[in-house]
Amino acid sequence: MSDELRDHALSFGPVAEAYDRARPSYPAEAAAWLVGPKRSAVLELGAGTGKLTELLVAAGHDVVATDPLPEMLGKLRSRVPRARAAVATAERIPVASRSADVVVSAQAFHWFDHDVALAEIARVLRPGGVLALVWNARDPVVESAYFGPVEQQEFRFWQSLRRDDLFDLVRSRSYVALLDDAERDELLRRVGALYDDYGRGPDGMQLPYLTRCYRAVVQAAPPPRVPASAAPADDAPAPPVDDPGTLLIDFK
Repeated sequence: MSDELRDHALSFGPVAEAYDRARPSYPAEAAAWLVGPKRSAVLELGAGTGKLTELLVAAGHDVVATDPLPEMLGKLRSRVPRARAAVATAERIPVASRSADVVVSAQAFHWFDHDVALAEIARVLRPGGVLALVWNARDPVVESAYFGPVEQQEFRFWQSLRRDDLFDLVRSRSYVALLDDAERDELLRRVGALYDDYGRGPDGMQLPYLTRCYRAVVQAAPPPRVPASAAPADDAPAPPVDDPGTLLIDFK
């Protein structure tokens, strides 16, 4: 992952409040399609403030939610106290091997180091487990040797925004969070002018979204790769192939 991409990925912490207020959720039927009707052990990566987590828990799934930013998880814990949460990245998942039925990620997969993250996701999924990804109008998933053919489905919905809601939505974007104060103020001035000129109904501005959902079944997972820096000496005992490091969470 480049330094620039990492900066963008980590820029959401200071704007967690605005993100939580303004970012849209997802249609309930999209969440049902991603995970399925059967009660499942679901690991959510890049869970943010818990917009999707809330729907998954309400549907009766056992959810472990992870995110690299404590500020985002603080909002998630308040919104969905029944979900277990841990600060973690997709590249080092603190969950036991073959313990999850579904790994899901909403609006976050494009921030991952895919080569490393997909291997980790394959490790934690049970045989026949599913990787499910969703974006509100984002690009399709990249296929991987760890997963089978990709299914996809689309759902449409509208988000109602008042003037302050639109400001929060703009502030929650990573590229805006990284602007200096003068640049951000000028952008928000132009956003306010746009809202004032918009032909609004009684519910304010109506913003259309297309929710794109993807899922793929995990293939037979190979033993997890051991980084060269962590390789044992020739005379050292080999570590167990199922050991990803410190396991903080299990679905049992």
